[in-house]
Amino acid sequence: MVRPQKDRFVAFKPNTSYFKPRGIPMLDLDEVRLTVDEREAIRLSDLQGLSHEEAGRCMGVSRATFGRIIQRARKAVADAIINGKAINIEGGNFKMVDAARFFRCHHCRHHWEEPRGTGRPQGCPQCGGAEFHRVMNTGNKPAPPP
Repeated sequence: MVRPQKDRFVAFKPNTSYFKPRGIPMLDLDEVRLTVDEREAIRLSDLQGLSHEEAGRCMGVSRATFGRIIQRARKAVADAIINGKAINIEGGNFKMVDAARFFRCHHCRHHWEEPRGTGRPQGCPQCGGAEFHRVMNTGNKPAPPP
């Protein structure tokens, strides 16, 4: 039995999900499928310039898994460009996440946010304390103190 794929984290969802070559009617076009997580891999690696390790961390997968995702994505895009096919972006195993993570200091109770993919903060920006924890995002604002 094959192990089920775990969701990949996706932090960006544009409104556009379909591309086609100009001047060719839809009826005459073949189509390639690019999954949402493959599009995210292209965004992280090719647009933002992240290494496979950094991009894999952002998506919640290993470096090797990220390498396989980006390889499939680039092959689909190359097929579309070289062979004049449309690109339909849909599906895949993904979970939409916020672009930021929220933390709360145990010492001074300061709340702050950090961008996703930057690793664990060194300390609280208010007091420098190393004792803090991550809190859930409630409407893009840090959770209120308990």
